[in-house]
Amino acid sequence: MKYSLIFPGQGSQSLGMLSELAEHFPIVKETFSEASDVLGFDLWQLTQEDQDGLNQTQNTQPAMLAAGYATYQVLNGEMDLSPVCMAGHSLGEYTALVAAGALRFSDGVELVRQRAELMQSAVPAGVGAMAAILGLDDETVVKVCADYSGEGVVEAVNFNSLGQVVIAGNKEAVNSTCEAMKVAGAKRAVTLPVSVPSHCSLMNDAATVFANTVENVVFKTTEIDVLYNVDAAKASNVGELRAKLVAQLHKPVLWTGTVQAMADRGVEKLIESGPGKILTGLTRRIDKSLSANAVLDSVSVAATLKEIK
Repeated sequence: MKYSLIFPGQGSQSLGMLSELAEHFPIVKETFSEASDVLGFDLWQLTQEDQDGLNQTQNTQPAMLAAGYATYQVLNGEMDLSPVCMAGHSLGEYTALVAAGALRFSDGVELVRQRAELMQSAVPAGVGAMAAILGLDDETVVKVCADYSGEGVVEAVNFNSLGQVVIAGNKEAVNSTCEAMKVAGAKRAVTLPVSVPSHCSLMNDAATVFANTVENVVFKTTEIDVLYNVDAAKASNVGELRAKLVAQLHKPVLWTGTVQAMADRGVEKLIESGPGKILTGLTRRIDKSLSANAVLDSVSVAATLKEIK
């Protein structure tokens, strides 16, 4: 069976995540311990005991990287994995790079922490917002955003599946556009509980600074292709890899296109490595010919390995 590994991003975190998996596989806590050494605090304890701390962007991003990579290591420790390719949603792209061998885990932890701090400082708390628009096609969501005539920025930023697009920008602009989306026929317009308006032009300044950060990180080319959010395609060299990571900060996430690109490569199953089932659910809405497994505990590990062996 041809399969790909996919890694979730911010929003899939939950208090106590991977606790059951850690009871069966020591590599989980070992991975978090390595991340803790980089960060200077106990990341595992935070994910298990501190909900508010976990939901702070500068903690969420390294926590999700560690969780996704720990889950991947569990799978790879049980079976020599040979995916067709890898990808991650937003932050999950960094987990894919670590799993593919393009980025050292410790470097990845430091990089995503810096990324999170830049994103948080780019827009003051309470100024930005994101909202999920359900039940409208991509073109209509883009047009309604373009038609907004008030003050501030509002843009379509996450093309997650057919009929599910996330918009982001200034809070008042997003709220006004949500009402316009309903008038245009949206089934729902749901404000998301986030403090940072990711992947929109409000992140332009952060992306400029981040470009310098990325230049100082060592990346390698790998045998396993990673498909990137900004264009649903692989990078041909390290320079292009860096450029795509920087662009991802202020450009839309083309997740629908990424999943379709995997299907075009002959992939039959997507394996979501890390806490939550968000990407597994999106997969079924994007392409019903694809199956998907969410791997987040010992039972799902065993079931997934049985299917792909």
